[in-house]
Amino acid sequence: MQARDIPNLISFARIALVPPIVLVLLGGDYALALWLFLIAGVSDGLDGFLAKHFGWQSEFGGKLDPAADKLLLLSCYFVLGWIGLLPWWLVGLVFLRDIVIVVGWIAYNRRIQRISAQPMLISKVNTFMQIVLVLAVVANQVRPFLDAGLLLALLVVVAVTTVWSGVAYVGYWGKRAVRHD
Repeated sequence: MQARDIPNLISFARIALVPPIVLVLLGGDYALALWLFLIAGVSDGLDGFLAKHFGWQSEFGGKLDPAADKLLLLSCYFVLGWIGLLPWWLVGLVFLRDIVIVVGWIAYNRRIQRISAQPMLISKVNTFMQIVLVLAVVANQVRPFLDAGLLLALLVVVAVTTVWSGVAYVGYWGKRAVRHD
């Protein structure tokens, strides 16, 4: 192991946190789930910082980090839907967006040319808002502080950024595909 492997090890640690987070959410230990999710969130910022700051970026890490993020968020959204803390329509929307993006990326790579996808700004905003919603919903179970109106506003913001980012990716890569033909 070399120092340049540290960001990837942190991403693997984030992946390893997914099963415990799922289990404690299912078990109703929201305080522990909140702490584990916060640790996972900090690890996401830390691995990115280390990779960029020290030049430890790699092609593998460029795929591992977003995969770890998606696994964490999709798992949390599914479980929060399962236990009734998030509406299924939002869970479905989040999953649908990611499925469309992944299928589009695979199709573009196979039919047109190999690409290295860089996240769009709206996608980063969407991911941030999805994280905020998970934190708010879980923290609200630990100590209720959200009224129904604020929770609904957060749900709507996540729905809007999810659709917006999905449409932005489809539009951008769709135009590139048409121009390529």
